[in-house]
Amino acid sequence: MDQADAADTLTGGPRPRRVFRGVRMSAPLPLLLPALLALAFLILPLVALLIRAPWRSMPDLLTSSEVWQALRLSLVCATAATAVCLVLGVPLAWLLARVEFPGRGFVRALVTLPLVLPPVVGGVALLMALGRNGVVGKSLDAWFGITLPFTTAGVVIAEAFVAMPFLVISVEGTLRAADPRYEEAATTLGASRFTAFRRVTLPLIAPGIAAGAVLAWARALGEFGATITFAGNFPGRTQTMPLAVYLALQNDPESAIALSLVLLAVSIAVLAGLRDRWVTAS
Repeated sequence: MDQADAADTLTGGPRPRRVFRGVRMSAPLPLLLPALLALAFLILPLVALLIRAPWRSMPDLLTSSEVWQALRLSLVCATAATAVCLVLGVPLAWLLARVEFPGRGFVRALVTLPLVLPPVVGGVALLMALGRNGVVGKSLDAWFGITLPFTTAGVVIAEAFVAMPFLVISVEGTLRAADPRYEEAATTLGASRFTAFRRVTLPLIAPGIAAGAVLAWARALGEFGATITFAGNFPGRTQTMPLAVYLALQNDPESAIALSLVLLAVSIAVLAGLRDRWVTAS
């Protein structure tokens, strides 16, 4: 007798069992043609980038000091921005998922606003808030001598601004899927809310945090509009890879293609890293 039969005996009868069977359907032509057109529309530009890539001169283009300078700055700033997103975004996601308070839906809408806000508008908003004459930036400059625009720190701030919603959404979804009774059990045993969060909740939602961090890092690495508006385009200080691609496209298209391929490779790596999570979710 297997475990299922034993369970049926104990419960007094057979239990309904879920059977999943693949359904093979033929695609109607009015749906198939637009689907294939959409697929070609998404893939063709990437294929064209690979076809037009200067493969023979690629090593020389990618080993130039300007490219490595932009790449190093991009990696450092994207990693720093992701760290900012983790420190600030995980508590915010916990607040949205676990605490009932008036206006929570409105706060969630504000959190996700950078997802739909044009990046250039986000850069202008950062200037109005943190610029030398901004609402907060004026006090930072007068009291502490801190100036954020057109600095490397400004790049980190701009990238964190556009990347944090990706982390918050991912972590909040994971928190909503996690059973809150584990936290409640920890608090009934004498643990504080913060201890329960640190010792119980964080290990449960670690995969969601990792996925959100990867998405935030990738978004920060590819940020352009808010960065050039708030931090400028100064080589070695604020010129990240997307800005270097934009500048090279005007003077050296082959270098622009080479830099674009580097960012494309990073994007593919991110997709490969998140594949298991997507397969599990589907």
